[in-house]
Amino acid sequence: MERDSQLKLYGKVADQLKEAHAKVRALQVPESVLMALNRKLLVVTAAAKHDLPDAARRLDRLMKDLDEGRFPEGD
Repeated sequence: MERDSQLKLYGKVADQLKEAHAKVRALQVPESVLMALNRKLLVVTAAAKHDLPDAARRLDRLMKDLDEGRFPEGD
């Protein structure tokens, strides 16, 4: 059973990552903001390899921020 729930979570995270990448690509924001968002996506992707539940939480927060128009400051 646990393996099935783990696989479902992998699928959910993969689908959300795909959606997040599409949202970021579609944004009309400065290049520095795009770079910061892409770094966040890379962190989530790396976290998914070691701690899937944490990656899912990070991704949920990122998606909420994107939906609410909250973007990181560019360098």
